[in-house]
Amino acid sequence: MDKNTEIKWLADVEDKDYPAAQSYLSLLHTDTEVIGLVKKLKDAKLTQFKAKDIFRASGLSLLGVSNSHVDKDQTKIKEGTPLSPLLLVRDVQNGKLIIADGYHRLCAVYAISEDAVIPCKIV
Repeated sequence: MDKNTEIKWLADVEDKDYPAAQSYLSLLHTDTEVIGLVKKLKDAKLTQFKAKDIFRASGLSLLGVSNSHVDKDQTKIKEGTPLSPLLLVRDVQNGKLIIADGYHRLCAVYAISEDAVIPCKIV
């Protein structure tokens, strides 16, 4: 995909992303903590960070385009379909960033430009 491809974003997080974040976060936190984190994410204002900074802070590996979800998101980018912003949680205790929802979108965007600015909510 062309490095000059415009990446479009929705004005806000899709409603379906919050249950996905809740499901993932429930593997890491108690039910009470998860309910609080999801509420905070819903209330948070959008901010933005570069793709490369989100990756570095998360410590995760980059998924390749052979991943079906990454491929699906790259197709959306190519077609000009806006993506949903990411949902991020700071794990201050471990000095890491948790990508509660949007890991595949992040990988798809990073493959186009590691300097791409990604809208997200972070708590």
